[in-house]
Formats: sequence, structure tokens, C-alpha cells
Amino acid sequence: MSSQVVQMSNRLSSVIWGFVAGAFVLAGCVMETTPQVDPLAIGPDVEAIGVVSEESGRVIAASGGLDAWSKAKKVALECVATFYQEDGTFYLTEQRYEFFPWSSSVRISGREPSGEYTWQLQQGRFGVLQGLSEYEGLGVGADKGCVAEGILSLVTAPVRLLDKGVEFRWSNETVNLGGQWYKPIKRVVNADAPDSAGLRDAGFYQSRSTERVDMVLLACGGSRGVLIVRGYDYRLLGRGEIMIPSKIEVFNADTTGRVRHRIIQLDVK
Repeated sequence: MSSQVVQMSNRLSSVIWGFVAGAFVLAGCVMETTPQVDPLAIGPDVEAIGVVSEESGRVIAASGGLDAWSKAKKVALECVATFYQEDGTFYLTEQRYEFFPWSSSVRISGREPSGEYTWQLQQGRFGVLQGLSEYEGLGVGADKGCVAEGILSLVTAPVRLLDKGVEFRWSNETVNLGGQWYKPIKRVVNADAPDSAGLRDAGFYQSRSTERVDMVLLACGGSRGVLIVRGYDYRLLGRGEIMIPSKIEVFNADTTGRVRHRIIQLDVK
């Protein structure tokens, strides 16, 4: 695995523009098409979207188009999750991820030997809705709220680029990461904006070959450093024909941009 760090700004530090490129493995996604009564499963306010910038428009078009994403109120993934420990051991379990693109939310649920659990990240606020707050004897090496936000930011990147209360700064330069060219995008959170409550500064990476955002770096703060979230094998899903990664991995990196270890691999059934 090779590593490269590119300076972006003082606020996020050089780590947001850096990435240790390597091999990432993951599989499959499913879009839920059965109508569900869920307060988070809302569509967009068309008037509030306003004028989409040319840069964001290219990402959205390459990911299925605004019309398709406008209809994507809820996207559900049934996953086999592998949690990796620093000593090389790993733990297999099953999880369900329910993404609500226009509510900026994700709900994660599963079953462990001691019972079922449901966690939810809603507009930057993470909480336990049911059951366990931790895996039994398992530490993922990063804050669960940060991990959930990183995965949410990657899967719903076309919608996240339309978020209010944040500023997206598009770089004029491209960077080569692992033999692929990317255009970095910095998300800067306005702490005074009500719509940005709980969100973190982040770096989004747009592939120059596909024009999709398939990599996100998220500043988790403190000694926990940065998360690197990468998506692979994008495909059209469901009737709405939105583009979703069928492979995702999450890595824990320190504040210098050096990867500590792989945290999670999601293989969706």
C-alpha cells in the first residue's frame, strides 16, 4: 500500500488532501422499493435545492441524476459486516443499513448474542434507539457516530453536495492516488448554521474517470484522527436507478494521514 498526502487547508490540515492508496474489498447493495412509513423517508424540497452548481451537477449526473435521487427517500442495505482488530483478528456479523438521503440520516441495526440493537445518526447526532450501545468485547477503534457519518457521506455523496449550512470548496488541481486521478472537494462546516449541527469537516474525492465521489475523508477529531471511507463497483440500483457503491471499506488513519488499520468491511447480500 502506497501513501500520499496533499495539502488542502489549515483548518482540516494536510490529512484531508492525503490518502494511503491500496486494495479495498467489498460487495453488493440493494435498494428498498417497498413503500415504508418512516418519518425520515422524505423527499427533497425542490425549491430549497435551488440552483445546482456545475461541479455538483456533474457528480449527481454521474450517480444517476437529480430526478432519480429525488425519488430515493430510503435506501436499505443488508450487509455482512467484518470488524477488524489491530492484532489482525476479525469479527463477522450481520447489519442492516437504512440510508435516508434527504434527511441526512442513517439507521444501523443488527443482532448480537445478547440481543438486538438499533443505532441512528440523524443530521449529525448519533444515538442508541434500542439495545446495545457497544459490541460485546469489540472495539472498532473509532467513534461510531463518526463511522456512521463517513459511510452516510459516501453512499449519499450526490445529495450531501447539496447540503445547506456547509461550504464546498472545489480544488482546481487534481491529485493522483494509487494510480487514479481525483479532484478534491473540501466540506467546511459553518458552526453557526442550524442545518450543520453535529456535522464534521470532511474531504470528498471526485474520480476524474467516472466523475463520481467514491472516497471520503472525515475528521473525527482528537487522537482518533481521520477516517478514510472508500466505495467500489458502483452500479444502478432499484427503480430509481441511482448509483450506489457495492463495495465499501473504512480505515482508521492518524492525524498525519498514515493508515492505522482497516476497521470495517461491508459485504452487502
